[in-house]
Amino acid sequence: MKESRYMLHYRRNPSGWPGSASGFVRSSGARKLQHAAGAAIHYVTISSLSFVFLYPMLYMVSQSFMTGQDVADALVQWIPKSLNFENFAFAFKTLNYMRHFANSAIVSLGGAVFQLIGCAIAGYGFARYRFPGYTLLMIMLLFTFLVPPQSIVVPLFLLFSDLKMTNTYLPMLVPNLFGHGLRGALFVLVYMQFFRGLPHQMEEAAKIDGAGPLRTFVSIMMPMAKPAVLVVFLFSIVWHWNDSFFPNLYLNKGDSYTLNQKLGTMVVTKEKDDTGISDPGDAIGQLPTNHEKLMAGSFLAILPILLLYLFTQRYFVESVERTGIAGE
Repeated sequence: MKESRYMLHYRRNPSGWPGSASGFVRSSGARKLQHAAGAAIHYVTISSLSFVFLYPMLYMVSQSFMTGQDVADALVQWIPKSLNFENFAFAFKTLNYMRHFANSAIVSLGGAVFQLIGCAIAGYGFARYRFPGYTLLMIMLLFTFLVPPQSIVVPLFLLFSDLKMTNTYLPMLVPNLFGHGLRGALFVLVYMQFFRGLPHQMEEAAKIDGAGPLRTFVSIMMPMAKPAVLVVFLFSIVWHWNDSFFPNLYLNKGDSYTLNQKLGTMVVTKEKDDTGISDPGDAIGQLPTNHEKLMAGSFLAILPILLLYLFTQRYFVESVERTGIAGE
């Protein structure tokens, strides 16, 4: 009798495991398989998107180490026959790198500091106070955010020309101090979102202790807004550094050019290039473009921003998450 019951159980469950245990093993294996498939799809998607953004950078670095013969050789695609560092020396000298690096640093750092202060004050006012004309000023803020600066370039140039600010850095610095400038409206909105999330009890406690609005803003609110400050500061530096529209509009003297402006002068050179063809004249287009030297100059132009992101990447990601830009 016992043998017959055992044989019946074995036929129903040949593995010898109870039915519930066998189902647990199958469900556990299915979950692991599902997790592995999800992870594979995730990494394939991230890798594909990363390649789309990294491809121009990899192409630029590859081309910058090539010679003129490598660029003209159809058999050479990514890996040059030999590493050519003369392109970087040529670009460094032609760009007058340190001089124009200093010009770009003045525009970027000065604009970022002024924008940090001006946008913080405007964002704090919109977030914590209600005053007459609030709705109208908010509409005007959104209007400056939506209207492209290229559409108002004529009145802008005439304004700063009448103020005798052309061929100086003031047109790119002064508007930042008033919460405007390059992407200024976006930074005001970033500060608004952050300050609205802070508790009002801290301001009330400061008021009880005798602190006025300015003291409360400087001593209490701004130290708590370090994530927003870091996001605005880094974004502002990068956008000012990469901007070439406003420098080309206001700066017409070669000594005051930013690094991006100076980079445009490397497209055609009068020096003998690696193909062996000398300059036949002064007309643009008669001399083949030194493609590899231009790539080396482009890499030198973006190198400071790459180093900045390399050292601040961790803090930048944390600040973006805390300010809510990531959608949380």
